[in-house]
Amino acid sequence: MPDERAVTVWPAGFAAGPRNRRALLVLSALRGLSPRKLLELARREGSADACLTRVIAGRAGSDADTEFARGVDAGALMAALDDCGARLIAAEDTEYPSGLQNLADPPAALFVRGRTMSPRDLSVSVVGARGCSALGREVAKEIGKGLARAGVVVVSGAARGIDTAAHEGALTGISGGAGSTLAVLGSGIDVDYPRSSSSILRSIAERGTVLSEYAPGIPAEPFRFPARNRIIAGLARAVVIVEGADGSGSLITAEHALDLGREVFAVAGAVNNPLARAPLSIIRDGATMIRGAEDLLADLGLASDRPAAMLAQLNLVEGAVLRRLEGPTLPDLVARELGCEIGDVMGILLSLEMKGLVRSLGGRFEQTNLAASTL
Repeated sequence: MPDERAVTVWPAGFAAGPRNRRALLVLSALRGLSPRKLLELARREGSADACLTRVIAGRAGSDADTEFARGVDAGALMAALDDCGARLIAAEDTEYPSGLQNLADPPAALFVRGRTMSPRDLSVSVVGARGCSALGREVAKEIGKGLARAGVVVVSGAARGIDTAAHEGALTGISGGAGSTLAVLGSGIDVDYPRSSSSILRSIAERGTVLSEYAPGIPAEPFRFPARNRIIAGLARAVVIVEGADGSGSLITAEHALDLGREVFAVAGAVNNPLARAPLSIIRDGATMIRGAEDLLADLGLASDRPAAMLAQLNLVEGAVLRRLEGPTLPDLVARELGCEIGDVMGILLSLEMKGLVRSLGGRFEQTNLAASTL
């Protein structure tokens, strides 16, 4: 995505000043006023406070919205925001990602925990099946790690399966302030969903960013997740699909990405594997096939000669272990063939994995594509 900021589609000064920002917080907590409807109302009324006044008068939104707006304590909403360590980002604020302005219905506000977003961030979204395979999980983790090591912000939805694996990989790849990961919620900023993702969301909030278009207290509901997918697509320069069955939400994200002119990549699988249906479908429709992080980084123009430099620094035993991994190989086989202790070989393999020269697949180790092409 280009660095220059898009012109906001929201009226100038829509959230200017404390009164409008409090009104925007209340508007973001309404459940019947979609971003598209709020944008239409904002273009007529000009400010968040004027929009809220229309809702309170029963002239905009649903009856439930009017009832809520009349009785809500904006101060309590603000306190809930503070309690979960989040902040409100209006569409006109510098931290608001410019890519979201390309959406037909960009959020008027975002709620953010953790790292400050920057217009200079290069973001790539990685999404896929919740009920993924072990191999799919390993591939997503490798992609997340490779992207973060290249200084990329890895975006996903913190769901179980591929999303969580991509976040986990990114967290292991963050180094020296470079790279990060961002989770987009389909619930209020203070609602960790699914509950099984609470731990990974805490880690992301500490070292990356958690983001939602929903105010505190908004529950996770089915219709919010397709809406969440448009944000995952809008934030990114490119979207990567790793596994997904027919009807997968990953396809919705890919469709949003294509509509926005983003690049779309997919990891292919066996044609008789139900989890390969979504990736194969979008590859047939023109997405770029990748085998892993190395292909993706090369296609994004982020590949470097770092692997060659690292190979030159390996000692004789490390080099011998790496060269023995011509295909997925068990560590004890490497140890027997090289006459080494299994503990020593495991230590070397883990070191090589940290350097991005090998990857682990179901207990076996193999060279990454960059290492193989350099040897």
